[in-house]
Amino acid sequence: MRGMEKKLKILTYGCQMNVADSERMAGLLKEIGYSLTDEIETADLILINTCCVRGTAEDKVLGQIGRFKTLKRQNPALILGVAGCMAQKEGVNLIKRAPHVDFVLGTGQSSEVARVVKSLERERRHIVDTSNVSGEIPSEVFPLRGGQVSTFVPIMYGCNNFCTYCIVPYVRGRERSRKPEEIFSEVKQAVTEGFKEITLLGQNVNSYAGGMTFAELIAAVDKIAGVERLRFMTSHPKDLSDELIAAIAGGKNICEHIHLPVQYGSDKILRRMNRVYTVEKYLRLVEKIRAAIPNVSLTTDLIVGFPGETEEDFSETLEFLRAVKFDAAFTFIYSKRIGTPAATFTEQIDDEIKHRRLEELMRVQNAISLEKNLALENSVVEVLVEGASKTDDKIFMGRTRANKLVLFTHGNERAGDLINIKITQAQTWLLKGISFSGACVE
Repeated sequence: MRGMEKKLKILTYGCQMNVADSERMAGLLKEIGYSLTDEIETADLILINTCCVRGTAEDKVLGQIGRFKTLKRQNPALILGVAGCMAQKEGVNLIKRAPHVDFVLGTGQSSEVARVVKSLERERRHIVDTSNVSGEIPSEVFPLRGGQVSTFVPIMYGCNNFCTYCIVPYVRGRERSRKPEEIFSEVKQAVTEGFKEITLLGQNVNSYAGGMTFAELIAAVDKIAGVERLRFMTSHPKDLSDELIAAIAGGKNICEHIHLPVQYGSDKILRRMNRVYTVEKYLRLVEKIRAAIPNVSLTTDLIVGFPGETEEDFSETLEFLRAVKFDAAFTFIYSKRIGTPAATFTEQIDDEIKHRRLEELMRVQNAISLEKNLALENSVVEVLVEGASKTDDKIFMGRTRANKLVLFTHGNERAGDLINIKITQAQTWLLKGISFSGACVE
């Protein structure tokens, strides 16, 4: 190592849970002397935290691993590790494909990263451990958090739903919930570090079973001093309770935004996906939510090109979109994941048809998103300031309680401030406005 200084570079792919896992591993590695660096070339340890929900995510990881082969040749002391969902799925095959990788840790072994790295510092050899996919959750975790304003606090790990397209239950294991007191303690620690917005994380937060319901948990976190905004994700529609709706409606800091993945808009495809609800049941749930929380923002996930999808199924989904009017939707082309039931289904859809349907789906949803945002022009919204935009440090950005991105000209605001913005222009994906101490964004 260069003197006593050891540099760590973490590359994170995938979901918010992976971001939280990376922060935890960074915290563990800090305890054995590693500090984060943005410069890959100076790193003594490179850790790639991986995703395998879609094939494109795996391709990106494999490409990155290949590029690091040159770095390893130039610096034989460099330690290269792979963790996360793809590591859990592939295990020793990653070492076979890329022998320059030193260690592979599955999703249940991330708490062992410091022990593994210390072992490799003493003796260089391959270490592969994917044995504990549904193991106990470590009780004491001190994450090294990124960002300035918002952070993630996992409340549970794993999934019991087994949607036919999804690899998550196989690489994340069965559901395990953290104890409420551990969650409260971590939230309080995040507040002392200056974070204003907390997002409670789980593959399905509505299934939380740590000795209280999720509604009770989020209501308790809402009362913790210093939490100025409280979010959660993700919710499975089959488990979103009246109790949770009431908790959001009656909460002080719980944001009026629910991400409620529907995945599709026809009963036939929902059955094939094993989503365990119907279109009618989902629509009734939406009506109930909007009746209790009139200013709620609803977002969703949608998959096109699922095996067996017909033009009639797709047309039903477009009509469903027009009926619900989501504020935004994350749209995906179905990606076959070996090991899931859907990978064995007949009637796989041609790629050209998938892309055509995705483009049409996005056109419909984009028009709805723009319509929703246009309704906010000339209104005043509360924005939590996140800081300068990535392209212009004179333009600041922040989010509303409904999780809408707002750009405004910087005045005296600082990251973490809660300010009022008058919306002057609406676009499909964002809003522009003027703060009461700034100027209008052109």
